[in-house]
Amino acid sequence: MYFENREQAGKLLAAQLVEKYRYDDCTVVALSDGAVVVGEQIAKALHCLLTLLLVEDIQVPGEGVSFGSVTQNGGFTYNGMFSVGEIDEYSSEYHGYLEEQKRQAFQSINRLLGDGGYIDEAMLRDRVVILVADGFDSGSSLDASLDFLKPIKIKRLVVATPVSTVQAVDKLHIAADEIHILDVKQNFLGINHYYETNIIPSHEEIITKINHIVLNWR
Repeated sequence: MYFENREQAGKLLAAQLVEKYRYDDCTVVALSDGAVVVGEQIAKALHCLLTLLLVEDIQVPGEGVSFGSVTQNGGFTYNGMFSVGEIDEYSSEYHGYLEEQKRQAFQSINRLLGDGGYIDEAMLRDRVVILVADGFDSGSSLDASLDFLKPIKIKRLVVATPVSTVQAVDKLHIAADEIHILDVKQNFLGINHYYETNIIPSHEEIITKINHIVLNWR
């Protein structure tokens, strides 16, 4: 399944959620700038808040796969697709590099946090949290977001994404109360591949979208 753009995919997901969750006590939590574009359509339809959980991936050198992710509270979560043995092997071989990448990722997150629009735990507590991605591939950002949410008392965890790998779906069946996925791919070709148009607004425009979401309810 291919989508014209992230806005169209968001509207398709919103149509699945609106009857059950409109006017409920919900918060849409996006996991990237692209996810904000998807999540904006859901938040508009549901008349709920939209926020962004900053997640930075740490890549294994030369392999193009995520070793894990850092979230805005400084927590680091290993990619759940790796075995304990693989984690130990990478940690030993690339220890200095990986630690430096974690430090840089957290610094990058802190530079962005001053712009507003980012997640506040009070926006989630005792609410239905709708976790939104523009696609789930390795599951690293998913693992990190689930770890971030663990200590927060929420009413229900709903996950919505246009496209996902089989592995991420398997994980979601365990972690989430409800999932909405428009297409599941056995051979995942990268998130951008499934959108005919891949224009994502600048980060500043994304923050404006978040801060003005209540004005855009319709």
